Amino acid sequence: MKLVSSLASPFARKIRIAAIELGLFDRIDFVSPVKTIPTTENEDYARNINPLRKIPALILDDGTVIIDSYVIAEYLDELAGGKLIPASGLTKWRARTDHSILQGMLDALLLCRYEKLLRPGQFFWAEWADDQFKRAWDGLARYEAHPDVLTRPLDLVQISLVCVLGYLEFRFPDCGWRKTFPKLDAFHERMMQRDSVRTTLPPPA
Repeated sequence: MKLVSSLASPFARKIRIAAIELGLFDRIDFVSPVKTIPTTENEDYARNINPLRKIPALILDDGTVIIDSYVIAEYLDELAGGKLIPASGLTKWRARTDHSILQGMLDALLLCRYEKLLRPGQFFWAEWADDQFKRAWDGLARYEAHPDVLTRPLDLVQISLVCVLGYLEFRFPDCGWRKTFPKLDAFHERMMQRDSVRTTLPPPA
């Protein structure tokens, strides 16, 4: 298998953490894409891997391409016998719902960053960027108020949450989430004791 990813991507980090926890890391070749940021076209990647030009993408040995971090994680989890995602019942749908919220939080943070990084200064829309950040912030408040998510055995929801927190540390280091959400701070510190989390930190900005 080959994973097209980036060390800076929180979505790809989720897959690297999951692969380590599932014992599949050594079965995956990790490669970096060429130019998948907005406003920069990559016709080869769009034509052969993902027309949305997003990462990560998992390419199986027979050439099959699997995209979207949840779908990739679900494939790897099934391959490993089902350890990180509930197989059925309400717990399955709750996990999927939580993952959708966390995925949306990362999407919002990424849009906020792109607004500041890529939008020409004269067109910067501060209210829009602030609204995107607040969506993620409100998501943090949700998980601060539901500590059961933070203390149960490791699952994909927890992996996704630690990737959100890691991305805040990486791209928004002065936002003050640790002081505002002490339960999430403690959760992050516990997760950082895992090799899978500690060794997949993004490179210095």
